[in-house]
Amino acid sequence: MLMPKKNRVAIYEALFKDGVLVAKKDLCMDKHAETEVPNLHVVKAMMSLKSRGYVKEQFAWRHYYWYLTNEGIQYLRDFLHLPPEIVPSTLKRQARPETARPRARDMQSRPQGAGDRDAYRRGAPGSDKKADSGAGATTAQDIQFRGGFGGGFGRGKPAASDE
Repeated sequence: MLMPKKNRVAIYEALFKDGVLVAKKDLCMDKHAETEVPNLHVVKAMMSLKSRGYVKEQFAWRHYYWYLTNEGIQYLRDFLHLPPEIVPSTLKRQARPETARPRARDMQSRPQGAGDRDAYRRGAPGSDKKADSGAGATTAQDIQFRGGFGGGFGRGKPAASDE
């Protein structure tokens, strides 16, 4: 599709900056939410990149989601004349502060009821928890049939007559 080069450059810059791009499937929409170009230009430019294998496309709930591939990153670097040090924000590592991680508590600071929990996990004295559960734990004498819905016969069988 023919479109002004400034629109194509604006679309490619927005895509390269974030590494992803989202557009609503509304080709008549005047402006795209992130860029100041018509939504039709965004969809068609991304369709072109998709056909060349530079982006991956997802579609859900009337929205297109495009993700840059490694080949797409290299193509946009060449197109936008960017140095190799600049990468999309999806490839940047997030710095995590050490203070944000929760620290493990000491074993002595546990509440007093913790002993009860441990005793429950071990089971009652003299019992074998593994033998009491699983396949084969119940015998045929333990199973009872108390009748179910419909008195114990299927739907297709006629009711027994009292004659």
